[in-house]
Formats: sequence, structure tokens, C-alpha cells
Amino acid sequence: MSPSTREPPLAGQTVVVIGGSAGIGLATARSARAEGADVVLTARDPDRLRSAADEVGARSVAAFDANDLAALEGFFDGLDGPIDHVMVTAGGPSYVPLLEMSAAQVRDALSDHVVLDLEVARAAAGAMRPDGGLVFMGGTGGRRIDHRLGIVSAATATLPPFTAALALELAPIRVNLIAAGFVDTPLSASLLGEGLEDRRDELRATLPIRRVVTAADVASLAVHLMTNSALTGATFDIDGGQQFTP
Repeated sequence: MSPSTREPPLAGQTVVVIGGSAGIGLATARSARAEGADVVLTARDPDRLRSAADEVGARSVAAFDANDLAALEGFFDGLDGPIDHVMVTAGGPSYVPLLEMSAAQVRDALSDHVVLDLEVARAAAGAMRPDGGLVFMGGTGGRRIDHRLGIVSAATATLPPFTAALALELAPIRVNLIAAGFVDTPLSASLLGEGLEDRRDELRATLPIRRVVTAADVASLAVHLMTNSALTGATFDIDGGQQFTP
């Protein structure tokens, strides 16, 4: 078979994107569709979800909060047929000074991503084909200790060993973690507001790659993790070298 007529690597497979209405999730849905997959999108906002589904030609959608365990379990139980891959992009960091956090806030910040990823894995495993995989999102920025990051550094550190341990428990289903730095997404725009363009300029000047990492960059890595069956239990950095700059 010539390269021009090769079968797309995700042909005949189904990819579920949790948090698939915008940003990295939507970009992953686009990339998965381009590689032949059927995609199922979930998100909280039904209007944005429908718009995203129309754009990528999603097989189906479900609007619910992924942190609602009953809704999460009901979604996977109600899927029409087996699935191959699940990408989880829901959730985000909390930049609150440590001494301003209550004990409950600390517990939540340390466990939010791990608990969400674990509950997705628990709910999805029975619906997944054994050669499929889970892809989680983490970050590289929290590896530096900085008073402005609050609990983020500690929360970041929990994800790689969690991913590795879960990969052993779920085998042969594969589990991998993407650790991103700054990614130019609508979420980044909402967090930075008027400072967005200054941040872009700073990164273009200082990153070794001399450009800003985009959602499409992360999506390309996510699809690679879905298609390369030798990868499991690992953390893959994608930050353009941001963690190595001053």
C-alpha cells in the first residue's frame, strides 16, 4: 500500500473526549477525526458542545459535569458499543496562596485531577477494548517551586506516579499523561485577559522553539499516544522547552 493510500491509523476506532467542546479537547477531536476515528464529545455547556460536534462531525455528544460520578458512570454505561480511547481534558489549576487555603481546599486541589482521572478510568474500563488507551492532561509549569503557584507544584507531582500505577492496574489498556506548559487556548485567554498578547510575545522570544505551543500541537501528541501501542505509564512533556527557560 502506497503512503498516499494508507489506512488512517484510527480507522474503525472510537475516541471519547471528556471536555471536548473547546481548546485541547476540541483540537484532539479534530485530529482523531482526521485520522479516521469516530468521536464522542462530552462537556458541561450543551450549546458549545453542539457547536463543536457539528464542526468535527462527532458521532454523539453528552452534556454533563465530569465530576458528577453518577452522570459519568451513566454516560459510559449508555455508550452504543465498545470504545478504544479516552482523552480527559476537564479541570484546571487553582492558583491560590497556600496560607489562604482551607484544609478542604488543599485536599481538593491535591486530589481533583487524580480523582477525576481515576473515576473516568473506573467508569470507562468496562467499555474499552483491551488494546485501547487513556490519555490524561497534566503540566510542566508546576515543577518549579514558586510562591505564586500555591498548591499547584504539589498537585502536579502526583500525576506521573499515579499514571504509572494505574497503567499497571489497567493493563493491557494503556494509560499515559501529557504534561503541557502554556498552551494558546481560550482558557489561557480567559485567565490572562489583556496580558495574553504580552505573554505570547514573551514566549516567542524565550522558548527554544521560538513560537507558542498550540492546542493542535497537544492534539497531535494525544493522537500519537492513541496509535502507538508500545507507550504506557509514561509522562510526555510538550511545552516548547518552557521549563528550561528562566
